[in-house]
Amino acid sequence: MSEKRRVSASVDAEMIEAGHQAVAAGFAETMSAWVNAALHRQSEHDARLRAADRFLAGRVPITSRDDDQILTSDPHDILVLARARGLFIEIERV
Repeated sequence: MSEKRRVSASVDAEMIEAGHQAVAAGFAETMSAWVNAALHRQSEHDARLRAADRFLAGRVPITSRDDDQILTSDPHDILVLARARGLFIEIERV
C-alpha cells in the first residue's frame, strides 16, 4: 500500500452523493477509497491521452507502453486529439 496523504478539495455536490452511494452499495470501503480509485482512473486516462497525443504528433519513439495505452484509449478521445491537430482519422468498426 502506498503512502496516503490528506487533501482538501471542493467537489460538486452530485459527486459527493455518488461517492456516498458507491460506498453504501459496497463498491468502495470508504469515501476516501472511492475518490482515490477515481484519481487513479483519471491518471491512467491522462497517460493514455498523452500517449495518443505523442502518436498523433508523430513524435518518436513510440514505446510499447504507448501502444498499450493508445489501444486502451477511448476512440472518441483520440478523435478529439486528432481533430485538434487538423488530422482526419477513420475508425473501422469490426
